[in-house]
Amino acid sequence: MSAEPAPSFPFRAADPVLPPAEYRKLRAERPVCRVTLPTGDLAWLLLRHEDVRNVLADARFSREAITAPGAPRILPIARGSRSIFVMDPPEHSRLRKLVSRAFSPRRIEALRPRIEDLTNGFLDTMADSGPPADLVASLAQPLPITVICEMLGVPLADVGQFRAWTDIMLGFTPDRQAEVLAAKDNLSDYLSELIKEKRRHPTEDLLMVLISAQDEGDRLSEEELVAFGYTLLGAGYHATTASIVHSLLTLLRNPARLDELRRDPALLPGAVEELLRLSQAGGGIGALRIATEDVRIGDVVIQAGEAVLPSINAANRDDSVFPDPDEVRLSRPRNPHVAFGHGIHHCLGAQLGRIELEVTLGSLLERFPDVRLAVTEDELGWSKGLAFSRPDELPLAW
Repeated sequence: MSAEPAPSFPFRAADPVLPPAEYRKLRAERPVCRVTLPTGDLAWLLLRHEDVRNVLADARFSREAITAPGAPRILPIARGSRSIFVMDPPEHSRLRKLVSRAFSPRRIEALRPRIEDLTNGFLDTMADSGPPADLVASLAQPLPITVICEMLGVPLADVGQFRAWTDIMLGFTPDRQAEVLAAKDNLSDYLSELIKEKRRHPTEDLLMVLISAQDEGDRLSEEELVAFGYTLLGAGYHATTASIVHSLLTLLRNPARLDELRRDPALLPGAVEELLRLSQAGGGIGALRIATEDVRIGDVVIQAGEAVLPSINAANRDDSVFPDPDEVRLSRPRNPHVAFGHGIHHCLGAQLGRIELEVTLGSLLERFPDVRLAVTEDELGWSKGLAFSRPDELPLAW
C-alpha cells in the first residue's frame, strides 16, 4: 500500500443526517484511498458510484474471505458465519436460489395489508396518548421487528427478547465484543430450538417455507437456517428502523417537499427511492470485501488479500451520476442508487423495506398532516453503534 495517511473509518459527520465532509473531498482528490477500520485493520475505501457498483458486482472481490482467520474485518461476528451475507458462489448461488422463493414480489406485496394494519395500530396508540410521542419507540422500532418476527413465526411473547438480542448485536462498538458475541449465541440457540419445534409441528410462515425449501433434493442445513434468521433480523429490523427515522428527518428539514408529498401521495414510491439514496442510516461498514487477485481501480492497484470497502453512502451522493446530489427531488427522473447494494448480494428484502417506508411515511402524514419535531434537533441524542445510525428518540408533535 502507499504511504498516504489512513484516516479512521467510519467518518463522523458533524450533522448525522448528512454525509461526512470527507466523502466529497476524497472523491475529488483520492477516490480510492486507504482507511483504518475500528479493528485497526486497513482497507481501501471507494467513493465513486462507478467504482462502487463495479466492485459490488466483481467476483474478484470476495465476501466470504472476510470470515477467514486473520482477515481484515470491521465487526467481530463474521468469523465462521454461514450467512448468505458473507458467502461467495457457488454456495451463495445455491442458498440464494433456495431462499429467493420466499421473497418473491408477489409474496412480499401480499404483506402490505398486514403492514398497513400494524402501522395504523401503532399510530392509533400515538394519537390516543397525544403529543409529544417518540416515533422510534412508537412506530419505527416496533413495526419492523413485529413484521420480521411474524414472517419468521416467532411467538409474540418472544418479540421483546428478540429485539433485545438484535439491539446488542447491531449496536456493536469495539469495547462490546464479548457482549455482542453472547447475544449472537443466544439468538442462534433460540432460532435452533424454534426450527426444531417447527419441524415437529409445521406452521405457515417464512421460517417454515425456508425449512421446506428444496431444489433437486438440496435443502438448507440447520446452520444455514439459523444464520439466515439472524441476518434477516438485522437487515429487516435495524436497517428499516433507521431508514424510517432518517427519511422523516430529511422531509422535516425540507418542508416544501413534505408539503408536496402530503398533497400528492402518488409521489410516495419515487420519494422513497430518493430518501433511500440520501439516507445516512447505514454506517457504511457492511460491504467489506477482500481482493482475490491484483485489480486496478483508477490509479491504485488493489493487491490480492487487501480489503476493499465500497462506500454506498458516498456513491449515492456522486454528482457525476446525481445532479445536485444533496437536494431532495421526489421525482428524480434517474435514480440508480445502491442503497440495497448491487450484484449478487443485492438485498433480498429490498421490496419489503420499500413497502414499509411507503406505508409508514404515507400513513403518518395522512394521520398527522402537521407533524413536526417536538424538540430542536440539537436535543436529539444519536446512537453510537457502528451498524446503523439513528436518534435514540425522535419526539414528534402535531
